[in-house]
Amino acid sequence: MSLDQMISNDAPISVSFEFSPPKTDEAEANLWAAIRRLEPLAPSFVSVTYGAGGTTRERTHATVKRIVEETTLKAAAHLTCVGASRGEIDDIVRAYWDAGIRHIVALRGDMPGMDGPYRPHTDGYHSTPELIEGIRRIAPFEVSVSFYPERHPDSPSHGHDIELLKRKMDAGATRALGQFCFDNDATARFRDDAAKAGITIPVIPGIMPTTNFRGVERMAAKTKASIPAWMARAYDGLDDDVESRRIIAAAVLADQVQQLRARGFDLFHFYTLNQANLSYAACRLLGLRPKELS
Repeated sequence: MSLDQMISNDAPISVSFEFSPPKTDEAEANLWAAIRRLEPLAPSFVSVTYGAGGTTRERTHATVKRIVEETTLKAAAHLTCVGASRGEIDDIVRAYWDAGIRHIVALRGDMPGMDGPYRPHTDGYHSTPELIEGIRRIAPFEVSVSFYPERHPDSPSHGHDIELLKRKMDAGATRALGQFCFDNDATARFRDDAAKAGITIPVIPGIMPTTNFRGVERMAAKTKASIPAWMARAYDGLDDDVESRRIIAAAVLADQVQQLRARGFDLFHFYTLNQANLSYAACRLLGLRPKELS
């Protein structure tokens, strides 16, 4: 599918956006500028992340609560199994419901500081399917989960990842959001293999801006996501040239959504990094228009 065909495509698509809770006043201002910029695109939902080991628990709750209270957006709060007992997690879930939040992104989570292999809390939920079942016992939340197109770092095989997603769906998950992945064939292969395994929930690719390429490389190393050689060459020598990196990142993002659309995807989850411009531009390429222009 060429770029002009993609822009002219009238087939409906849906997008969602992920934000991180701010740590400073300046970061909070940047976050809310991004939220207001993307709000007119009417995403299906926006989510707010939850730091390793629950380290941003209070900021996550406060950010999601403010989104619910001050915007037209449907907000989802991330929640992990790490570092808390079942009782503590259940209290968080009830607090989300009481705050008007109806959507949780349920994740196993990483250890604080990404330090070492996953160790479940002695009195906690030991897996994402267990966490989903616990959430569902408390209230009828919508529950999103994750998948790794190129295999989770702790997983023994691709087949294990497919089996785990099936268990998540059977526990009550309503959609699967992809770890960022630049191998579009791998994302399509995961979707197709999931369908063959009887998984019927949407499998949605995760889209990551690459302006901060060194940061993306560090994240990819932790998650075992591959970085194409051509992408590394494109950014080579540009560490101090942010304007060129922005132009390249826009081209990379446009190419990826174009290729995924050609592979039959019509749902996309954007990791905004609390910056709106690239995600906004990609959505325009996908045919979305602000509500006031529709």
